[in-house]
Amino acid sequence: MEDQDWMRRALRLAERARGHTSPNPLVGAVLVREGRVVGEGYHHRAGEPHAEILALCAARDAARGATLYLTLEPCSHHGRTPPCSPAVIAAGISRLVVAMADPNPKVSGRGIEQVRAAGIPVSVGLLADAARRQNEVYLKWVTTGLPFVTWKSAMTLDGKIATRTGDSRWVTGERARAHVHRLRAQHDAIMVGIGTVRADDPLLTARLPGRRVRQPLRVIVDARAELPLHSRMIRTLDQAPVLVAATALAPEARRAALAESGAEVLVLPEAGGRVDLTALMRALARREVTSLFLEGGAELAAAMLDARLVDRALLFIAPRIAGGRTAPGPVGGSGVACMADALPLREVTVRRFGEDIAIGGIIGPPAGEETAADPDCEGDAVRP
Repeated sequence: MEDQDWMRRALRLAERARGHTSPNPLVGAVLVREGRVVGEGYHHRAGEPHAEILALCAARDAARGATLYLTLEPCSHHGRTPPCSPAVIAAGISRLVVAMADPNPKVSGRGIEQVRAAGIPVSVGLLADAARRQNEVYLKWVTTGLPFVTWKSAMTLDGKIATRTGDSRWVTGERARAHVHRLRAQHDAIMVGIGTVRADDPLLTARLPGRRVRQPLRVIVDARAELPLHSRMIRTLDQAPVLVAATALAPEARRAALAESGAEVLVLPEAGGRVDLTALMRALARREVTSLFLEGGAELAAAMLDARLVDRALLFIAPRIAGGRTAPGPVGGSGVACMADALPLREVTVRRFGEDIAIGGIIGPPAGEETAADPDCEGDAVRP
């Protein structure tokens, strides 16, 4: 087998822990000696041994003279666990192959440099694009101080997320909804606005039959702290925590009542009578919320898109037609004036869940590239 094959194996190992390692990255490690695996491992969750330590423990003396394939450079600092680079050096490996350097300022190439300084050859960059995609959540959080936001919506073939009466149960079928529950379990937090709570009274928990899952933090964007005390989220605080993102516009009595019920109330700056969403994202990131699943309605989606806070879109399309000029679509706001200003998706994926189709992708052009304005289009170019 070639180096790429071993690194692909390490990437597959890392993927086993998706949804469990936050705020740490996904990392896999494979130790190969004379063409066979002598040890391997992956990071299971924060506070537990890192991938390379597990691989070294599995290999024991067979690690001496082996090549270590690692999806992210070994850490060089004390965090929840001791640094890994000294253990890698002490194991006596003959070569280190790393997919990518860790941009965390506490590491930032120092782990690689320490291994090289010990006289061990190090190669960096093998399958780097795959490693970056695998750890897009961690990379966004550690480099920007913001969570990686995935916006999910479900609509009919004619672009409606609900009927003209507001009924939205259910737009998609069981297989699509089951996939959404799997995605919820992989995120640190789920976010909706108070309008969605009023309309649907959702639980916002991850429900996977036969499996115990880590429940995400449920975040409600609620400038005036209007979350009903009898809502299903308040009644299920024993299952998953609730954070109400409010502002100083919220009466003190309402804030106190929610806090008394067991919800956390976070008072944030307001912008035009609404919660400052950038301030909210930064506050969540400081709490080690690295990934956020946005499931709100059209207006919250528009506000998050307008603030450039959404990284990935995932839209489920059901083969049914709702009709109705007043029935809502997935994005509200003012919208763009010119089609040239519409936000593009890249790295587009298409999957089928029963009769439903899911289209996903990274939002916006690649870094450093902007879409050109249409000189023939009149009107203000307002993003959605």
